[in-house]
Amino acid sequence: MNKTYFLSQSTSLTLVIIISLIFVFLGLYNSKKYQGLNNYLTADRNIGLFSLTTSLTASALGAWILFGPASAASWGGIGAIIGYSLGTAFPMFFLIYLGKKIRKEFPKGSSLIEFMRMKFGKSLFKLILLMTIFYMFIFLCAEVTAVAVLINYISGTELWITALIVIVSTLVYTLYGGLRASIFTDNIQMVVIGIILLISIAYINSFTGSEFSFNFIKEKNPQLLSTSYLPSYTAGLTFFIAVAATNLFHQGNWQRVYAAKNFETLKKSLIISFFIIIPIVFYMGFTGMIAFSIDPTNRPDLGFFILLLKDQTELLSIIVIILGLALTISTVDTLVNAISSLIVVDGKATFNLDKKTNYLKVSKYMILFLSSISFIVASKGFDILYLFLLADLFCCAFVLTVFYSFYNKNINEKTAYVSIMVGLIGGFLIFPVPDFSKSLLVGIILPKELFGPFVAQSLLFLSFVIATFLPLIVFKAKKF
Repeated sequence: MNKTYFLSQSTSLTLVIIISLIFVFLGLYNSKKYQGLNNYLTADRNIGLFSLTTSLTASALGAWILFGPASAASWGGIGAIIGYSLGTAFPMFFLIYLGKKIRKEFPKGSSLIEFMRMKFGKSLFKLILLMTIFYMFIFLCAEVTAVAVLINYISGTELWITALIVIVSTLVYTLYGGLRASIFTDNIQMVVIGIILLISIAYINSFTGSEFSFNFIKEKNPQLLSTSYLPSYTAGLTFFIAVAATNLFHQGNWQRVYAAKNFETLKKSLIISFFIIIPIVFYMGFTGMIAFSIDPTNRPDLGFFILLLKDQTELLSIIVIILGLALTISTVDTLVNAISSLIVVDGKATFNLDKKTNYLKVSKYMILFLSSISFIVASKGFDILYLFLLADLFCCAFVLTVFYSFYNKNINEKTAYVSIMVGLIGGFLIFPVPDFSKSLLVGIILPKELFGPFVAQSLLFLSFVIATFLPLIVFKAKKF
């Protein structure tokens, strides 16, 4: 029995190609006026309030918001949505303070890693660089996979076709224009995203009526709003810790910290972005709770689409494709340029290549290699959530050590190394296996019965908490 799709493959594919080509044209056209390495890395440190705000917001959001918050809300309830929203937005607030410090102490920089290289020795700096690139590469795979799955869900288009179009089109203008091209296209993409989200809110609210409310959720699934529902708290804290920690290592954010024309512009942009991101992510999670309350058999990650596309109208399907592509391309170009910039800036200190090596060219070859892998991953439709969570664990183990060192001069390379390793080992011992039934310590080395039901049911939460806060023991021990 053939599945009925919302849109024909030919219409869907035509739309994907046209939208991708529009962004290619805009990115290339704008970039012709802004050439040179400074524009490629930091947009000549001259970005104003509107451009910086829309770029920060568009880069923080991605196709993941169409799936992740709705899925988390169906089992983690209101707490998961709040944690997801705050975790995504919190780095904007945190970057106000870190951004001021790093711009003051290292005004000609373009990455967090450069700052770490000055603070610590080469071996630890390489570890931080490797972790940062690994996290952003996983993010890249996730974004391309998400949009390929979305187009497949709407029209049945094969995953590899969408993945290829999105990757190639984004690489064309991003590797040519760098950060300048990424920020310019982000401006347009964020306006498109904002308009479409407002349309979707109005449509869903008008057609679901009284169902689109907290009262409906309370009537059908009261545990999702209950203050005594434990998974709500653990899910909220899990997403807050994981998402906040990873976004603090996002080179795309640090590039934009340096790209602001002055600190006042940066501060205002970060505050505005913070207050834009929270309601968007919260709304996406809320649609998941509504869809789950209407029918618990619905796929949790498709909550937004189930509500929006239930009448199978072609116009709404087209709107969803435009939204998905705008979210994806705005994030992918940020990730591509962010990874490329790290190789350009830190390649010389990392690789023992010839002194005449053109690291911009090296970075582009490496991006092509990583993009090829992300294309393969997206084409297979792999569920990379588990790998994403693993990348989150890495970031959690690094986050306190790296950012505490901004303010504590007594943290040397050895102390930093030990604290990170302690956090990683502790987190790995509790980190769940792919089916989330046990971990290395709980269920493999030692029987689950020794730990009680809370530990057995909260392995992911506990692994993030331990990886994040265990390094504090090393800092405390050093004082004595």
